[in-house]
Amino acid sequence: MPAPGVAAIVCTHARPDYLAACLDGLAGQQGAAPSVLVVDSASPASAAAEIARLAERAGARLIRAARPGLSHARNLGLAAAGCEWTAFLDDDAVPEPDWACRLEEAIAELPEGGAALGGRILPHWEGPLPEWWPAALRGVLTIVEWEGRGEEGRDLPEGVAVYGANMAFRTDALRDVGGFPEELGRVGRRLLSGEEVEVLDRLRTRGLRVFYDGRVTVRHSIQRERLRPSWLLSRLHWQGATDALRDHRQGMLRRAPGAAAKLLLQAPLLLWPRRSCSLLRARCGAAYNLGYLRGVLQGG
Repeated sequence: MPAPGVAAIVCTHARPDYLAACLDGLAGQQGAAPSVLVVDSASPASAAAEIARLAERAGARLIRAARPGLSHARNLGLAAAGCEWTAFLDDDAVPEPDWACRLEEAIAELPEGGAALGGRILPHWEGPLPEWWPAALRGVLTIVEWEGRGEEGRDLPEGVAVYGANMAFRTDALRDVGGFPEELGRVGRRLLSGEEVEVLDRLRTRGLRVFYDGRVTVRHSIQRERLRPSWLLSRLHWQGATDALRDHRQGMLRRAPGAAAKLLLQAPLLLWPRRSCSLLRARCGAAYNLGYLRGVLQGG
């Protein structure tokens, strides 16, 4: 039988500086510190040695993945977790001092069928958000600032959802749905996502429920390199590829003709210099549609 409480899993790839801050945040929790597992997602030797040192200093169990991939790393951590609940933090997310106790409070208050819980993700800016950044696309930086509580699909405001930087699952429920689909999710600079959404969908299909609680808070670093037009365009391209792959897995590609038709009109925007800030919202649309068609082809 799994032990009571929460196991915290931090997956990382060659980012010991961020990992150090995350582990310090976990070590500084009010009350009893959670059980911590660090999964090194096939970091190069020099970074791997530093990650191992940091894990040892924090008293965390270290697991090393032989191949990169965020979903693969999360699944390794899930397999090793020994508590009733398993929480996942991004390596660049630092939990607030009351994160663990607030998480346990939120879990204790879940109604029957509650199997997943997400929390607030506040930005820690490494540089100012540029004025050219489209307001509607602020969410791609993984920012969730709502302080309230509620159930996904019922009473959460638009834009509030469970994201991987700060999420927890009932361990047996997550294992029962097969963990995270490893054909989705980040691998190196491949910015595929969607693995978290698919897991939540699988849980709901089984009649389980997903909740959000703004008391459970982390501060997520927004790297300077992400505050560039080229990164935003790449992020939207990969979001399109993600959506197409998920649609293909579900046998639903009705969006493909519309994406192709739009891209015919948007094609000149793809020739725009990637560093340019002009017409950025329209160019993001073109990047998304190109990514969607790419995902259609790869999924087939």
